[in-house]
Amino acid sequence: MAEFVKGNQLNAELEKIFDRAEEQLVIISPFIKLHSRFVDVLKSKKSNHKLKITVVFGKNEDNISKSLSKDEFDFLKDFPNIEIKYEPRLHAKYYANESAALLSSMNLYDFSQNNNIEFGILTKATLVGALTGNLLGDSIDKEAFNYFDQVINNSKTLFQKTPCYEKTNLGLSKRYTHSNELDELSGQLGIKVSTSKTSKLMKTTRDTNTGYCIRTGDKISFNPD
Repeated sequence: MAEFVKGNQLNAELEKIFDRAEEQLVIISPFIKLHSRFVDVLKSKKSNHKLKITVVFGKNEDNISKSLSKDEFDFLKDFPNIEIKYEPRLHAKYYANESAALLSSMNLYDFSQNNNIEFGILTKATLVGALTGNLLGDSIDKEAFNYFDQVINNSKTLFQKTPCYEKTNLGLSKRYTHSNELDELSGQLGIKVSTSKTSKLMKTTRDTNTGYCIRTGDKISFNPD
């Protein structure tokens, strides 16, 4: 069921979400500045191409480096399966993996974790899609996932790395070979990149009626009601 967390417990539960992510890690926060503990946790996952990381940040339209610095981007862009998105109106904070989610007042910012009075609502699932949290007869976990799926799909993609595979054993299995990269973020952060490593994102029409489940990656209908 949903659990109220604060103080050191809040920091500990957030760290667990990072540490226990094997398939999905969702980070939604206006400001991104990783605490050294989270950097250490994520370093151990850099070779895991099966872990899809989704980052959404916001604010500071005139200078987005105030919300996501070059150093943070340099660290995040090395992951083989990651997308970084931007929503200027973002104020919500949400962190999730395939088995737990945290709605919080806390930005993913080391100062907030060390100095501010913050809280969170933690929800857990026993299996992917099998929700145990229940609040006032409705699953707060399910409602949160539906809402933030829409936030993710409506945010502008600035950077994306998608893993590519080759078939092996007569097509019965596959092997990771590399990641295709799309990058509009480096230019906005003032980072010079080789044109051979940069592809311009294609402009796509957003479908506000459907989204993609951040647990499974499946396309789903969005119903705000």
